[in-house]
Parts: sequence; C-alpha cells; structure tokens
Amino acid sequence: MRAIWKGAVSFGLVSIGVKVYSATEEKDIRFHQVHRDDGGRIRYKRTCQVCGEEVSYDDIAKGYDIGGGEMVILTDEDFAELPLTTSHAIDVLEFVPAEQVDPILYNKAYFLEPESSATKPYVLLRDALADSERVAIVKVALRQREQLATLRVREGVLLLNTMLWPDEVRTPDFGFLDEDLKVRPPELAMASSLIDSMAGEFEPDAFTDDYRAALQEVIDAKIEGREVVQPEEEEAAPAAAVDLMAALKASVERARAARGEAPAGAGAEPTPISAARSAQKAAKAAKKAPAKKAAEKKAPAKKAAEKKAAAKKAEPAKKAAAKKTPAKKAAAKKAAPRKTA
Repeated sequence: MRAIWKGAVSFGLVSIGVKVYSATEEKDIRFHQVHRDDGGRIRYKRTCQVCGEEVSYDDIAKGYDIGGGEMVILTDEDFAELPLTTSHAIDVLEFVPAEQVDPILYNKAYFLEPESSATKPYVLLRDALADSERVAIVKVALRQREQLATLRVREGVLLLNTMLWPDEVRTPDFGFLDEDLKVRPPELAMASSLIDSMAGEFEPDAFTDDYRAALQEVIDAKIEGREVVQPEEEEAAPAAAVDLMAALKASVERARAARGEAPAGAGAEPTPISAARSAQKAAKAAKKAPAKKAAEKKAPAKKAAEKKAAAKKAEPAKKAAAKKTPAKKAAAKKAAPRKTA
C-alpha cells in the first residue's frame, strides 16, 4: 500500500504522527472506449466552446455557473484565501457512542499507521479508545476539502471514516409515506416468522460478486480464443402468491426447507414450493432406481465367481494332502517294532 497523506492526530496536547492509507479498493472491471473496427483508443480533446481552440491544463480554471449564461471564474489565488487548514492535522473534537452515528453518514475508510517515533502514543490512543467503547469525532482536510470523520479501532489499527455533512443527506419524499396504510397483526406475525427463519450471523466472505466473476470469464475466453460457455439458467422462481399472507407463508417454508427443517404442520396440504421439491426428489430417485437394480443383479454373479475361484484354489491343496497320507502310513509301518514268537 502507498500512503496518500501524512499528518498528525491532535489528541489534547498530544500529537501523533501518522500516515494515511486507503482501507478499501473497488474491484470493478474497467473498460476503455475503443473504435469497433480497429480497437484504437478514443481520445477526447479539451476545446473551448467560444473560440473552438484546444486548451491545455495550464489554461483551465474553475468556473461557477450563476445562470443566464454567466460564469464566475475562480483562480488558484481565490482558493488560497479560503480558511482550509494546511497543517495536515486530524483534530479530535469529542468522543461519542458509536450507535449515535448514523451509518448513512459514512463515506470512505482509511487506515492510520504511526510514524516510527509516534508508536507509543498511537498505541495509547488506540487502547484508550477501545476501552471507552466510543468513537472519536474529528475534523480533517483531505483532497482540498474539510471533512468530518470518525476515528475507531479495527483489528488493532486506527480507522478513519470520513463522513458526509448532514445537509448532504437527502430527505426521503415519497407519496406512500402520507398514505394511511394498516398492517394486520397476522401479517406482521408471519413477517416476523420469516425474519426468524432467515436469521443468521453475517459472514462477508460468504458473498461473492457473481456478475464480476462471469464478466471475467467472458474476458478470459476472449483472450484464449475459446468458445464462451453460457452459464446455466437459474431455476425459475415459484409463481407469485395471490395475497401477502400466502407470499409470506411460502417464503417461510422455503427458508425452512433451505435449512433442512421440517415444514410447519407436516401432513397439511402441500404448497407450490413443497410440491415442487417433492417432485424433484421423486425424479432423482427414479433416475437412481435402474442403476440400483443393475447393481443388485450383478451381486449374485459376482459371489458365484468368487466361490468358483476359491474352489479352484483349494483343489491343488486337497490333492497334495491326499498324496502325503499314504507316505505317512508307510513311514509309520516301518517305525513299528516287529512281534517275536
């Protein structure tokens, strides 16, 4: 990782030198605009709409449109007069409970690494912040803009989360909010049951960007010159239920079935989902049946062959035993003492 900013966390009279790194990265697959016929890159020229000439970066200024075709031009000198701190300081303003910060305000995340001479005060602030179970509200100037941010601990590192200002969050203005809609208690109970049946522990690694993976497959296929295999179509979703209660009930049963749990009220009339699953299982069993019968037919033949082989092996041993018996008797006869008259 490469540091994008250097500064200091100002904590009371303590100053902690830090380096700032981006904590996240986008994994989008990026494309260039190209000419379809020959693959040449498409370039855009910066031209002036008034004189039509191409303009270099050095001659470009910032303009604010005040309407009516009028523009206010701001130069570097105008921006230099603004009260934006250049001290590269992260000023701690206060410490608040984390739950008081609405997640909608969070913008970007950055890791803070201590400078070699500031490790001890860095660890001190980190441990004190973790023990307090609070987050620090700070102000910082990043990318030519003053921003509100939080400072908290994540995996033993101080994490800076820049935030939007309150007036940058829009107020929802939708017609249904003014309608007098009533939810019936049975519907609410069924919805709660659905939530309970789908409850779990959040594990981010369990989720993947399937679209990005499929797009990468297409790109790899183009590179290798092989045929692009179309992904299998997903199983069609069950038909929509007639009313809200039916939809909730079907959703609960599907969630239970996915967990391997028995459906509520076993023996009751099957729903479209349970009927479809039963039919699927029956079809799988029917496919396996011929193979099972064939295996059963092969079993006796296999046993007979094994018996025959065992009998063949035993036959030479029997013959050898038979030969040994007369020789044994003759030896015994010689060894016996003769009777005297």
